[in-house]
Amino acid sequence: MVSTKISLSGIDMDNPIIPASGTFGYGYEYAELYNINILGSFSFKGTTKDPRFGNPTPRIAECMGGMINSVGLQNPGIDKVIKEELPKLKECFYKPVIANISGFSKEEYVHCCKLIDKEEQVGIIEVNISCPNVKKGGMSFGTTPESAAEITRAVKEVTRKPVYMKLSPNVANIAEIAIACEDAGADGISLINTLLGMRIDLKSKAPVIANKMGGFSGSAIFPVALRMVYQVYEAVDIPIIGMGGVSSAEDVIEMIMAGATGVQIGAANLVDPYICKKIIEDLPRVMKKYNIDKLENIIGGAHR
Repeated sequence: MVSTKISLSGIDMDNPIIPASGTFGYGYEYAELYNINILGSFSFKGTTKDPRFGNPTPRIAECMGGMINSVGLQNPGIDKVIKEELPKLKECFYKPVIANISGFSKEEYVHCCKLIDKEEQVGIIEVNISCPNVKKGGMSFGTTPESAAEITRAVKEVTRKPVYMKLSPNVANIAEIAIACEDAGADGISLINTLLGMRIDLKSKAPVIANKMGGFSGSAIFPVALRMVYQVYEAVDIPIIGMGGVSSAEDVIEMIMAGATGVQIGAANLVDPYICKKIIEDLPRVMKKYNIDKLENIIGGAHR
């Protein structure tokens, strides 16, 4: 019998399947469709210090092999998430959850991470450093090793739980930034966030999305995500959660062989809300097909 079990920073999981932040809400909507406790964990909606309505509409555009979004971190804010969303989540999900935290300044990241670190059900804090740094003209925190390390050090000073830094792929050297995060104390790395893309409406001759550009996700970005996970695995000694275009059990196996321990499913949830359930059910079949007894034995297997 095959084993799909993995362990992330001391947290044992039945399988590596983790719905990605922004595609699974706070879990309870999906719990109406199936028992979400079959998941390894899930990363809840990106949370900021203050409530955010998000970007102007239209903010979604379809494209070949994926979609572009510019939702803009719409969320009720950290206080309401802790007071209202987490209690509702606890009623339908009994495992440690991943808290995705975003911010527009170092102080915001510190504030949110300090608060969420106290929540019993949170197992891992995933820090999204793809947000624009408003104090430095809007450049993403994750685009330079120095700024990535600065945020990592700041949140590690106020947290006890494992901190995974979620990296942007819109950089020249992803491994260099991962190394900076590890050196600053990160417990793990999550990658990749969305690529930057756009669509133009031929009739109006204007960008489809109100913000002109947005995050490109979906199956088309899988080879890019796989390559970056592979590169980061060779550069750091901390666990990796891989994501980006994953939509099948075969994709999950590839991600793990590239170096991921956990695997997040993002845009595919918006196409098929049962996709994570289907992948979990299909994993044993694919493992048997390729003579894999234990997933933990093939982490980074493509490097050997």
